[in-house]
Amino acid sequence: MLHVAFDHIYAHPLPEGHRFPMLKYELIPPQLLYEGTITKENLFSPQPCPEEIVLLTHTKEYVNKLLHQTLSAREQRHIGFPQSPQLTMREFVITQGTIDCCDYAMKHGIAINVAGGTHHAFADKGEGFCLLNDFAVAANYLLHRKLASKIIIIDLDVHQGNGTAALFQQNKNVFTFSMHGEHNYPFHKEKSDLDVPLKNGTDDNTYCDILQEHLSNLLDSFKPDFAFFLSGVDVLHTDQFGKLNLTIEGCKKRDEIVFSFLNKRSIPVAVAMGGGYSKDIKLIVEAHCNTFRTAINYVEY
Repeated sequence: MLHVAFDHIYAHPLPEGHRFPMLKYELIPPQLLYEGTITKENLFSPQPCPEEIVLLTHTKEYVNKLLHQTLSAREQRHIGFPQSPQLTMREFVITQGTIDCCDYAMKHGIAINVAGGTHHAFADKGEGFCLLNDFAVAANYLLHRKLASKIIIIDLDVHQGNGTAALFQQNKNVFTFSMHGEHNYPFHKEKSDLDVPLKNGTDDNTYCDILQEHLSNLLDSFKPDFAFFLSGVDVLHTDQFGKLNLTIEGCKKRDEIVFSFLNKRSIPVAVAMGGGYSKDIKLIVEAHCNTFRTAINYVEY
């Protein structure tokens, strides 16, 4: 059974100008339910992540700023959202959703968080619409509980996962792999274990060939026992900020490559949606829904 983390707090209302990026979270589950890809039994609503779990990754000072609404104006500008108790709660719920997806993935092969993939958050600060780094918190949770020993983070958002890279630079149990736009945010890149910068205009065939070569080699050499997959759809040619040239079909093929490679090696995977900023919300939702449609073929019941 494919377990899907979703809560209405994911689409937390924001001031005018910030609402569009959140809209997709409200639209993805109804589309999947309408077409029969999932039923209500697939959906679960996570609780907020306990503070002690968040503190395995983030500093006490930074977490206190989030909880007590004491971020400076400069810190809020770097994040891109004005602080609010609701926004902080949203991040804690999303983070627990990814942790819960890990537990479900270990039983069924794959589980997906409708939100998440907040890979620009560092230990002591947020950036790029990311307050907490859900993959990093979940990976440290697995390692701390000895539920996994070698973890790979497959970050295929168009933006480099700079926060994730920085958080695990000294951790040999977590391999960070990022394929991203070379000339895209963040303009100061951190060092992942493997960074694959892509030229503007990279197309379907080029992208998928590069991904297959690197992912196959990494899985066979590093031999992870758990994976995270950030399936951002800002790689689409329609994206306002992506600068790549993937079609909807190419993006779906990307997901197929990841799921088939992991399934072949019996590696469970927790998935998060990441970015997507095409002007037409229907394209964003369709591309994200393709991730679920592809994943369902690899779920163990």
